[in-house]
Amino acid sequence: MPTHGEEKMLIMPKHKLLVPRKMFLTKGVGQHKFELRSFELSLRDAGIEKYNLVQVSSIYPPGCQIVSRNEGLKELIPGMITFCVMARCASSEPHRLIASSIGIAIPADRSAYGYLSEHHAFGETEKIAGDHAEDLAAAMLASTLGIEFDEDKSWDENKEEFRIGSDKVVKTANITQSTVISAGGLYSTVIAAAVFIV
Repeated sequence: MPTHGEEKMLIMPKHKLLVPRKMFLTKGVGQHKFELRSFELSLRDAGIEKYNLVQVSSIYPPGCQIVSRNEGLKELIPGMITFCVMARCASSEPHRLIASSIGIAIPADRSAYGYLSEHHAFGETEKIAGDHAEDLAAAMLASTLGIEFDEDKSWDENKEEFRIGSDKVVKTANITQSTVISAGGLYSTVIAAAVFIV
């Protein structure tokens, strides 16, 4: 029993920590006259409308396994508190191109953490938005490691990977949703999400 003035240190077993062990990627688009309903429809299109989504920041946990959307959804139940990194963009401006993207940068060393980026844009195609999200994720990972990063010089076209510093190989990927707003003035919402399973 600690005496007055002493602090008892609580050590949480590793298996009790909220560190995601799996993650899946998903995307969706929704249209409606009300913006909130268009968002709900985009969640439905992405398959994640039944969960209480909690948006978190952008660290990809060491050893986390990326699984398919179908496999990931099997582990979730309606109403469950579900952590995710989400990018979202909405507009009702006719003929406007909108996009949302999640970029991922994962070190080849699976014991190290990676990075997720959220990017949303007007006027960018899925390809441009996705490439931008990947560049952001790699740059932010390099920044947290204290390493200078230039996406043009660090990209290896042949291997399709980034080399950060002299020895860190980083694989990148993205999931991106875009749409063009209809002429009828409906709201459109696009989302992209990385959903964690603890």
